[in-house]
Amino acid sequence: MRVIFALIIASTVSLLAFLAVAWQPAIAPVEPPSPASFAPDVVARGEVLAAAGNCATCHSSQLPPYAGGYRFQTPFGVLFSSNITPDPDTGIGRWSEAAFTRAMREGVARNGSHLFPAFPFDHFTKLSDADIKALYAYLMTVPPAKVVPPSNEISFPFNIRALQAAWKALFLQKGGYRPDPARNAEWNRGAYLVEAVAHCGACHTPRNFLGAEQVGHPYGGGVVEGWVAPALDISQSPLRWTTKDYVAYLRGAPTAHGSAFGPMAPVVKGLARLPDSDIQAIATYFSTINRSASPRPEHDMARALAAHTQDVANVRDRGARLYRGACASCHDNGGSGPTGARGDLALSASLWEADAGNFIRVVLDGIDSERDLPSLMMPPFREVMNDDDLAALANYLRRTRTDRAQWSLTSKWVQRIRAGLPPETRAR
Repeated sequence: MRVIFALIIASTVSLLAFLAVAWQPAIAPVEPPSPASFAPDVVARGEVLAAAGNCATCHSSQLPPYAGGYRFQTPFGVLFSSNITPDPDTGIGRWSEAAFTRAMREGVARNGSHLFPAFPFDHFTKLSDADIKALYAYLMTVPPAKVVPPSNEISFPFNIRALQAAWKALFLQKGGYRPDPARNAEWNRGAYLVEAVAHCGACHTPRNFLGAEQVGHPYGGGVVEGWVAPALDISQSPLRWTTKDYVAYLRGAPTAHGSAFGPMAPVVKGLARLPDSDIQAIATYFSTINRSASPRPEHDMARALAAHTQDVANVRDRGARLYRGACASCHDNGGSGPTGARGDLALSASLWEADAGNFIRVVLDGIDSERDLPSLMMPPFREVMNDDDLAALANYLRRTRTDRAQWSLTSKWVQRIRAGLPPETRAR
């Protein structure tokens, strides 16, 4: 009995200690500040930062901008983004700048509750004071929207917000961005924009079983809305990304690696608000960490570019026939190299990935100049090709354009792609 009693006491003390650590005080509400109280240049700076951070995409649904309701499917259940308009009742209109700063740096709401890490406060903690002030000023000047987003559907015990304190103790490294003294100002500017403002690692870094970014594997690739967010540290294609490639891609222009589509299209649209110097800085940063996964990139690239001559006349190969009929007129550059606005599919990054989902989805839905990027267009083949057609086309191009393991896709697997299922449910 004494042992049991001691265990009960120890457990109670531990629980009380945890609750004491997890508890965060509420910050007193304020009267919604007048938009005229913010300097126009600070508001303008905040608007650019919000665009570069893709805030509107994650905090908007079919509702007014920043009114929340965007649905996030996580391994722990469904989350809906919050209303961050200055509405005093359903938004953040009564949040002081101090409350906003705490949310950005520590992931704690004005009322003291812990925010779920779907909100990337583990990146925003690196933002400078000036940039947080600018973001606050901008959000307090957008039109208020009286909208209550749907309730979260998180499974127990992950829905207990106090437990997020333990998550933060394990994974949150507070503090602003620390410049690397071994790098120049341009590289450090790019690193700050990537790691803090644009929080690229939130999508492009693999996650552990608790939903945190894996330590020691930054930019190693992830999954976003059923799409594969490719690794940014290693190019699967033998063609290595250069600074010039990154600048073109981030400005919405076509490259030999492919073009921005899917969830990356709104990101590139947001980055369009940044000045050329910032885009150059981001490109400089990424070009220093990217390398080709191929041990013989020059040999493999030459092989890939010569592949357009293989099997294309083979009328018995269904994939070859589909390619000649639907793709070659735009994508076959005659083996001349990574030229042309549409690019040779032999170097397309999506064709070299282990998962065929990105390739299939862009063929299904195409690239729309209004939905995606204005400088790009590719017709959708969702209603033109059936699942067997798409599997045959993808298998053919993978086999003839790369030296990677064959995909061996089936119509059932493609059917799951049509349904928008994530990679972990798309067993072939």
